[in-house]
Amino acid sequence: MATYLELKEQAEKLLAEAERMREQEITDAVADIKRKIDLYGLTAEDLGLAKSAGPGRNRPKNKAVVKYRGPNGETWSGGRGRKPQWVTQALQQGRNLEEFAVKG
Repeated sequence: MATYLELKEQAEKLLAEAERMREQEITDAVADIKRKIDLYGLTAEDLGLAKSAGPGRNRPKNKAVVKYRGPNGETWSGGRGRKPQWVTQALQQGRNLEEFAVKG
């Protein structure tokens, strides 16, 4: 009868062999797939791998309209969230936000 250590060693050898076989099978599968892609002239879209223009994808993002321009050319839309550092500093210095408003 085999001992625990002998069985453990056999199991480790089997796991290592299984991993080598897995890697070889993956290599073979990739080569087979590449051959078929070339043979049939398939594209990523044919295989369902191309990015689709479905909901939320590849849509141009609307840029926020610039409402304020800082002294060094910084911009801010005046939207939600924290004010930019340059706005905060200007307000602390007693300046008015309207001084930075973009005209037109």
